[in-house]
Amino acid sequence: MYTVSCSISLKSQSEDIWKAISSHGNLNFFHPFCQKNKVIEGDKNLIKKDILIYLNGVVFEREFYHWDEMNGYELMIGKKNGKKSKVVWKISKTKNYTSLTISVYPYKTDKVNSLLYPFVFYFYIKPKLKSYLKSVLKGFKFYLYNNQKVLKNQFGKHSWFS
Repeated sequence: MYTVSCSISLKSQSEDIWKAISSHGNLNFFHPFCQKNKVIEGDKNLIKKDILIYLNGVVFEREFYHWDEMNGYELMIGKKNGKKSKVVWKISKTKNYTSLTISVYPYKTDKVNSLLYPFVFYFYIKPKLKSYLKSVLKGFKFYLYNNQKVLKNQFGKHSWFS
């Protein structure tokens, strides 16, 4: 299975990180390519399903299927009736810092021949996803440290979502 991961080390307490990533509409505050993030199913302690509208108008649904309080969660993301990719948000503590890791397991597109897919993944999809994840994590760090909402495309535009 193909995967792309990106991590960021933070001086913040894991409780603060958890609060920021698990709150309703959290992407509105730190996701630089998010036009709107809205919970459509859940309660005050748990998000079951939300929508993410990107700056370019693409709409993705996120369905949370594993919620591990204070440690992270797992979800499936994609267009409403389309293929979905798995995403894992994980908080890890060490002695000196806390890290937040986002891992994406993208769905395999039918638009690319199976024999060519590894090349397309490693030379196109992976670099694009890595750039995307770095921007999201930079936005998270900015929001956490400055208590300010990130600006649209604050860390540069992304051809898939801006």
